[in-house]
Amino acid sequence: MNLRRNNNMSQNTKVVTGINTRLSYANIWEPKSINGGKEKYSVSLIIPKSDTKTVTAIEKAIDAAIEEGIGKFGGKKPNKAALKLPLRDGDLEKDDVNYKDAYFINANSITAPQIVDKQVQPILDQTEVYSGCYARVSISFYAFNTNGNRG
Repeated sequence: MNLRRNNNMSQNTKVVTGINTRLSYANIWEPKSINGGKEKYSVSLIIPKSDTKTVTAIEKAIDAAIEEGIGKFGGKKPNKAALKLPLRDGDLEKDDVNYKDAYFINANSITAPQIVDKQVQPILDQTEVYSGCYARVSISFYAFNTNGNRG
């Protein structure tokens, strides 16, 4: 799932996470290349399963992204079970206490994320936002179908 600015996306595909979302593997200040690929900014968002408001909003945004992306799936709505979905279960996929009782989303973008404080003023001190800290994150979901990967 990518974090990116795209004026073609509706507000239905955008979610702002709750206050208990934690950042992990936060690569948000400088883009990095993974395995020789294009440089991107990235973060793993850890969302407690108890934050049902955020989880429900994410599930609705994923459904909206699938609906809006039907053209990428040949004009037919695919079965969700056949797609790579962004909301993943930390209890099943991670052997890490930080992901216990939580879902996670790996988000990335080729454009730099806006990193702001509660007053929506830019945070310039990189020591203020780091892996392990709590943050509210605005993410947008979209459908993709490239190189055999569909989600």
